[in-house]
Amino acid sequence: MPKPKIFITRKFFDEAIDLIKTVAEVEIYPSEEDPIPREILLDKVQDIDGLLPMLTDRIDQELLDRGKRLKVVSNYAVGYNNIDVTEATKHRVMVTNTPDVLTDTTADCAFMLLMAISRRLVEVDKYVREGKWVKAWGPKMLLGSDITGKTLGIIGLGRIGKAIVPRAKGFKMKVLYHDTFPNLEAEKDLGVEYKSLDDILAVSDYISLHVPLTDETKHLIGEPELRKMKETAYLINTSRGPVVDEKALTKALEEKWIAGAGLDVHYKEPTNPDNPLLKLDNVIVAPHLGSATTETRLAMAVKAATNLVAALSGEVPPDLLNPEVLKK
Repeated sequence: MPKPKIFITRKFFDEAIDLIKTVAEVEIYPSEEDPIPREILLDKVQDIDGLLPMLTDRIDQELLDRGKRLKVVSNYAVGYNNIDVTEATKHRVMVTNTPDVLTDTTADCAFMLLMAISRRLVEVDKYVREGKWVKAWGPKMLLGSDITGKTLGIIGLGRIGKAIVPRAKGFKMKVLYHDTFPNLEAEKDLGVEYKSLDDILAVSDYISLHVPLTDETKHLIGEPELRKMKETAYLINTSRGPVVDEKALTKALEEKWIAGAGLDVHYKEPTNPDNPLLKLDNVIVAPHLGSATTETRLAMAVKAATNLVAALSGEVPPDLLNPEVLKK
């Protein structure tokens, strides 16, 4: 009996490939950095049983209509806004993601951005490298902001939002949070306090975003919200770029409504090199690298492979997002 066929949309980890090969034939798009062209993906999906896409690959009705044999889509990410899960369920296609393994790494990234922007790390590095450090020291030279004892507002108290809390507590920060509903258990366990979005914006020295991208959260932080923040406050975004209205943020940073921002995610990725946001000193930008450590990316790969193997072996994948598909 022939093995099922799997297609992976980017060069991948050997450990994960070897795991998948125990149950399936594997084909891989041979690029490490460039996303697979849409027309190639649409062609490949016609003859496969399982797909392992990246966050940059759109899995929609058009693709699912062509994937007549497709049984499972194992997304190489914890987020899955690139996949129409409802449509996949209609097509009886299982959808999985890679939760948990990137929680701490992404929380580290968020706190790294918080620390770097508060102490103007990129600015001071450039200051030295560009030969501007011609005087040994001055009382007001490149002043930043304290973190210890300040107030952190977390918007979205999911896995990563919760993981931020002990990092903040290590700096003796007061931690507030906002989510769809109060989480009394988390308040007790983590020592955090629920506030309305408006209250968090008004009192926080640092605001860290950890919400999924949905119709409700798109432009959650726009001009009205940015104007409610302190002039000394910083915005950190490691969730999804469109959660923040980028034009409004650029204006807020240019006109100093807020002190600065640390961004790992962007409205359009990759962002345009001419983006006016990139010309500002009071913002630090990273190319969506929240989970970019060797250990975490490998763990994500193995988890994605494990989900694929389970689905193709007639088992329930550990990280199945649409269990209702099994009822059909």
